[in-house]
Amino acid sequence: MEVIVLAFMQRALVAAILTGLVAPSIGTYVVQRRLSLLGDGLGHVAIAGVGLALLTHTSPLPVAVVVCVSGAVGIELLRERGRATGDVALAVLFYGGLAAGVLMAGAAGQGAGTLSNYLFGSLTSVTTSDLAIVAGLGAVVLVAAIGLAPQMFAVCADEDFARVLGLRVRAYNLLIVVLAAITVTTAMRTVGLLLVSALMVIPVATAQNLFKGFRAGLYGAMGIGVLVAVSGVFGSFYANVPPGAFIVVLAIAAFAISWPISSWRHRHRPLVSVDEVEPLPHEPTPEHDHVHGPGCGHRVVEHGDHVDYVHDGHRHVVHADHYDEH
Repeated sequence: MEVIVLAFMQRALVAAILTGLVAPSIGTYVVQRRLSLLGDGLGHVAIAGVGLALLTHTSPLPVAVVVCVSGAVGIELLRERGRATGDVALAVLFYGGLAAGVLMAGAAGQGAGTLSNYLFGSLTSVTTSDLAIVAGLGAVVLVAAIGLAPQMFAVCADEDFARVLGLRVRAYNLLIVVLAAITVTTAMRTVGLLLVSALMVIPVATAQNLFKGFRAGLYGAMGIGVLVAVSGVFGSFYANVPPGAFIVVLAIAAFAISWPISSWRHRHRPLVSVDEVEPLPHEPTPEHDHVHGPGCGHRVVEHGDHVDYVHDGHRHVVHADHYDEH
């Protein structure tokens, strides 16, 4: 294909592949935490970073990374301490970041046209230096998203259980939002700040329709992200349309195709008789003289209509005259 010999298309393809890998990898944890709109909120904070860079005549990408990471950490800490619910925190990201970015860009004498290059991306204008930065930051996100997958999944699925396992829940929650902020800012030169959230969420939702299990879903989402990104680059070249928007449209089309497949799989899933399921064994804890109760010195975890006591890395729950392990 003659398109491959064009240098700018080669750079666009590499940038698209990197974005297609990175965005769904961290998006898997964002979706698991039910924060699917986090990418949009962080994109608006990154706009503030771009506006600040224009105002101070500095490089937009490093400033946007710093501002976006700072905003993500601040919002996560507010959410954790109960001073702002998830939707309120995201609203602060949306409106505050957007207003600050437009205000500072205007003060710098730049119009909306300058910001639009970052809002909607420009894959075909990616330079070699842009590609190096995207590759470096993308590698950081991928190493963390894959290498720390068991820990981050545990934190996203059940924070209380993760604490019982001895995981630093706050640190992993902060890591997830920081990696999401890095992903958003590195994608502003590829698919754009307003569209990267779609690439973080839609391939993940598509993979959940097609694959079973967390790891299969994670790698499946990354594969779907690469597929729609590469297809979008080629398709936009021949259709003469913006590549970022075309990539998102293809991602939505892939999700639409996966939906009936998922419905068909659920309808044809074989039913298992109750008599065929082996019940879990009753597991009382080993005998010990310690009596659990208020002030006993062990961590208390609320569990439905009762409380568990964390003892030697396990949960003990009162059951008649003994304790059961969870």
